[in-house]
Amino acid sequence: MIRKFGLVALAAGALLLTPVTLFGEEGASDTYRQLNLFGEVFERVRADYVEPISDGKLIEAAINGMLTSLDPHSSYLNPDSFRDMQVQTKGEFGGLGIEVTLENGFVKVVSPIDDTPAAKAGIQPGDLITHLDGDSVLGMTLQDAVDKMRGPVDTKIKLTIARKGKEPFDVTLTRAVIKIQSVRSKVINDVGYIRITSFNEQTETGLESAVSEIKSKTGDKLEGYVLDLRNNPGGLLDQAVAVSDSFLDKGEIVSTRGRKPEMAQRFNAKAGDLTDNMPLVVLINGGSASASEIVAGALQDHHRAILLGTTSFGKGSVQTIIPLSNHGAMRLTTARYYTPSGHSIQGKGIEPDIDVPQAKIEPIEAPPRRREADLKGALPNPEDEGKNAEPKDKGAPESGVKPESEAPAKPSAPGTGTQPKETEPAPATAPDGRVEMGGPEDYQLLRAVDLLRGMALLKQRAAN
Repeated sequence: MIRKFGLVALAAGALLLTPVTLFGEEGASDTYRQLNLFGEVFERVRADYVEPISDGKLIEAAINGMLTSLDPHSSYLNPDSFRDMQVQTKGEFGGLGIEVTLENGFVKVVSPIDDTPAAKAGIQPGDLITHLDGDSVLGMTLQDAVDKMRGPVDTKIKLTIARKGKEPFDVTLTRAVIKIQSVRSKVINDVGYIRITSFNEQTETGLESAVSEIKSKTGDKLEGYVLDLRNNPGGLLDQAVAVSDSFLDKGEIVSTRGRKPEMAQRFNAKAGDLTDNMPLVVLINGGSASASEIVAGALQDHHRAILLGTTSFGKGSVQTIIPLSNHGAMRLTTARYYTPSGHSIQGKGIEPDIDVPQAKIEPIEAPPRRREADLKGALPNPEDEGKNAEPKDKGAPESGVKPESEAPAKPSAPGTGTQPKETEPAPATAPDGRVEMGGPEDYQLLRAVDLLRGMALLKQRAAN
C-alpha cells in the first residue's frame, strides 16, 4: 500500500534537523566518521574502478542500496521511475502487468494484473523470476529488475520462471501499454459480482458505478454481493479505506503506527452502506496483498463479510512516497497497519473464514441408477391422480429382494452438477488451460455464489 507524501519542504527540513535534534555530541561524531568512510569509498571507486562511472550513478546506487537494505519495499525512484509510478497510480502505465517483490535474491511474483501480457502468459502468484533475457537477477535490486522489465511497447523480453513442482521454464512476453480497469462487475444468478484488480485513483468511483449497475439489473431480486480481491496486489491507502467504508456503516477500518506515537492514524467508516447491508462474501488468495488485505481485514473484523479462499500474502506495512530535490523520490516504509481488532498481518496474512483452494471442475459420469419408480409394483405418487402413473417394469428385482446397494453420492460442486477431484485439486492455472477468475469454471467463485444463495434462501424461508 502506498501513501502519498506532498510536504516536500517539511521533509527536507526534518532531514536537515536530524543531526541536531537526534544526536548528542558523541552520536554525531560517530555519524561523521561513517560519512567520512563513505566519502573514502566513493573517491576510491571514482579513481580506480576499471571503467569510468558518473558521480550521479554512484550516488543513486548508494542511496538505493541504503533504502533496499531496510526492507523489500523501500527503494529510490529516479525521476523516470517516479514519473512512471505517478502514471501507474492513475491507472495506466507501460510494462508487463506484473506486481513483484524481492525474495532471497530472486524476483517473486505477488500478482499478475488481469488482461495484461503477464496474466495472458499464465504467470502465477508465487512464481520466482530467476533470469531476464538470460541475465540472472541475483545481485539486482528490485528497481533494477523492474527497470529491465520495462521498455518500449511491442518489444519482447524473456523471463525464466521457477515454479514449485516444475522445472524452470522460459516465457517470452511482449511489452504493452497497461490500462487498468480496476473494477469490473456482472450479475451471476441474482448475485452481484465485483472484482477489484488494484487500488488506484479510479477504484472508488468504479465501485460506485458497479454497485449502481448491479442494482439496476437485479432490482429486488438481488441476493448479495461477491467482492473478488484475489491476485489484487494493493495500491493506494485512501482507496482501500474508501472501498471498506462503502460496505461499513461505522467503526474503525484500519490504523497505522509508525516510529513516533504521535504519527499514529486511525481511519473510521462514515454512516451509510453503499450496498444496503446486503450479504457479502469476499474472495482472497495468496496474491491478495496490502490494500486488499486492509479491506478484507476490516470487513472480517466487523463481521460484515464472510471471507472465502486461501490465506492472503501478508504485507502489513505502509510506504510513503517522499519527493526529492532532483525530481526523483524515495519510497520509504514508515508504518505498520493494524486491522480493527488490533492485529498485524505482517508476514502472516489473513486467514479466510472458509478455506477453499482453487480447483478444476471435471464432470464425472455416473453409472445408471435404479430409481424407486423403476421398481415393480412401486406405489404411485398421489399427486399424479388422473395421470398414467403405472410404473414400467425395467427388470427390477423380484418382490422381497432389496434393490442394488447404492453408495451415497458425494456433494457436487455448487451450481455445476459436477464434482472436482478430491485427491488432487488442480491449481488456478492448469496445464490444459487456465481457470479464468470470474469465469464459468471458477470453483471458488461458484462456492461463494452458492453460499450467498443459500443465505438468501434461509432468510426467505424464515420470513415465510
